[in-house]
Amino acid sequence: MAFYTVQRNGLAATADDLAPLAFAGHAHFTAMQVRGGEVRGLDLHLERLRSASAELYGRALPDDRIRSLLRTALAASPADVSLTATVYSAPGEFTADDTTELDVLVRTGPPASGPAGPLALTTVEYERPVPAVKHVGEVAKTYYMRRAVRDGFDDAAFIDRRGRFSEATIWNLAFWDGDSVVWPDAEMLTGTTMGIVRRQLTRLDVPQRTQEITLADLPALAGAVVMNSWTPGVAVHRIDALPIPEAPRFLELLHRAYDAEPFTKP
Repeated sequence: MAFYTVQRNGLAATADDLAPLAFAGHAHFTAMQVRGGEVRGLDLHLERLRSASAELYGRALPDDRIRSLLRTALAASPADVSLTATVYSAPGEFTADDTTELDVLVRTGPPASGPAGPLALTTVEYERPVPAVKHVGEVAKTYYMRRAVRDGFDDAAFIDRRGRFSEATIWNLAFWDGDSVVWPDAEMLTGTTMGIVRRQLTRLDVPQRTQEITLADLPALAGAVVMNSWTPGVAVHRIDALPIPEAPRFLELLHRAYDAEPFTKP
């Protein structure tokens, strides 16, 4: 993929800027789709960066600083892009020094919309460390995704030590019981698209609830999807050997809710 811009703290990133990050695994980020220079759920992205910085570093950059850096990168990019904003500290990992000023790397590239689906998922018992933070250096995500593809699936879904569905490799999961959207109850990353969809479903008076979901619960459900910054819903038609019913109304509701979210300029 040819990136449009890579900037560190608002300036074009040099090789010297990027070298410390080449093998670093102590940082966090948010990813978004920009259309016409605007973003859905900007408040959720800013909140994600604030809370993750507080968790990892004990401090956070002001929202105005983040927004300024996003605008600078977008000014050097086409109107429609994928954007990733990564926050890190220069000392990196394997050091107790966490007192330096936080740095921000903003990268833009071609826009994306995700796979068409439907997808087949295999289950893996795995729990992400510090699951509420969208952090980097997670080898397990790609490892389990590629292993799933080798085994004839499209991707992997994670089940925790109590047998509960949490999330998928780079996705949130959502289920459908025929009337309500059902969100998994487990430790996970709450995605920005998930947050957008949930609040817009509330405004549309669509029933939704959170509950623990295990493999044994799947036969009673009427649909499943994955979602991330690319898309509010890609249908899942099989989990392990269990077929999942088609749920066109479920997909339509998720996409309608997402489309109801207004765009905002950074």
